[in-house]
Amino acid sequence: MFAIEIYQKRRRRLVRQVENGLILLLGNVDSPFNARDNCYPFRQDSTFLYFCGLDRPGLALLLDVDEGREILLGREQTAQHLIWSGPQPSLQDQADQAGIGTAMSQEALRSVMHTALDAGRTIHCLPTCRVENALLLAELLNQPVSAARDLVSEPLVRAVVELRSVKAPEEIQELDAAADLGWQLHATAMRMARPGVYEWQVAGELQAVAARADRQLAFPPIVTTRGEILHNHQRDNQLRPGDLLLVDCGVESRLHYASDHTRTLPVGGSFTPKQRDVYLAVLACMDHARSLIRPGIPYLEVHRDVCRILVAALQDLDLMRGDAEQAVAAGAHALFMPHGLGHMLGLDVHDMEDLGEDYVGYDDKIQRSNQFGTSALRLGRELREGFVLTVEPGLYFIPPLIEKWKNAARHAEFINYTKLSEYLDFGGVRVEDDILVTAEGNRLLGRPIPVEIAEIESRAGESPGNI
Repeated sequence: MFAIEIYQKRRRRLVRQVENGLILLLGNVDSPFNARDNCYPFRQDSTFLYFCGLDRPGLALLLDVDEGREILLGREQTAQHLIWSGPQPSLQDQADQAGIGTAMSQEALRSVMHTALDAGRTIHCLPTCRVENALLLAELLNQPVSAARDLVSEPLVRAVVELRSVKAPEEIQELDAAADLGWQLHATAMRMARPGVYEWQVAGELQAVAARADRQLAFPPIVTTRGEILHNHQRDNQLRPGDLLLVDCGVESRLHYASDHTRTLPVGGSFTPKQRDVYLAVLACMDHARSLIRPGIPYLEVHRDVCRILVAALQDLDLMRGDAEQAVAAGAHALFMPHGLGHMLGLDVHDMEDLGEDYVGYDDKIQRSNQFGTSALRLGRELREGFVLTVEPGLYFIPPLIEKWKNAARHAEFINYTKLSEYLDFGGVRVEDDILVTAEGNRLLGRPIPVEIAEIESRAGESPGNI
């Protein structure tokens, strides 16, 4: 945990922004995967962590805005818990750790909530991606589960997003630590990018690197020679000479702040000429994005400008033609990059997106585009000092999408489908880094992971001592 004062200050700021009523923040519970006593590794709700820091299941926080009270709710340890789990801190001890004045049993939460409802008080709740919490919330508010989305408090969502968006120095330190361990993940992947190795072996070793550091991965890693499949979790391919291995992975710090990096590696240590050209196009997009990122610039503008750089590179490869500005405006570039340039990063790898992606990435000034490709941009709003985000340009050759567009002659004035037929078995390239927006511009989080062609070719497939 951070210092108690940090959590107390966060809660005071939240209460000032919400202004009235009761704020209910539910922590997560253990989730069984095949029996009640066999559970997935526990991961606390990130907003609960942000305001409490308590990393144990079955807790809830109630903030009474009108009366100025803070109550931690949970279950006291029973003899059964003691036998199976050993001695644990009491509920009051946990409340003291977070600087919360009052601790009450979880059963009392139902009484408190029903009394508040009877009195007509406003109750502020957040959306949840956990079924167990959705069921509990429906019960507490005396509503059917089907109405759960209607129970969400927009003022609370907006207040939480505002507070969590700008990272404090202690958070940046955690994000740097996560990015540093992310370096080790990718150094391991580079060492293993050899013919004969299976994708699942690389993925397994990434999990082992995190486990040996007493950490957990921030998300299931993407380790694939089919880089054109953006979130490919099939891992049964054996690496062959000439393959490209795309590795998208991240790890959490001790306090659950995430890293998220992607590298695309030549299996066996050398890019082919065609692979080199495509990789350099993506690297040019990354470099251009880094040159633009600063406080005050909308990330939507950065995304579109990077897409123009991508089109120019594709024109050099004779894969696109015409005016680059017009091609991007028409959305022709999205055949090659059908996703956004990046997203917010913090306690979640897609930070706060469980609260609603548009609340996190957009605002009243900048709205999400409905254009294919640009509509997948998770972050479009104006950047501020203290924002942490990913920059992840990519260039993909997706045969079913190419065939669909070609048959419809879609954007034929911009796309050279004849030349494109030579790339149908290419796959895809993506490069991704974690970036802090600073007063002067931006900086990389953590230790720089090799990204230049010479660096990667000197490391891919090398022995452990050379990484």
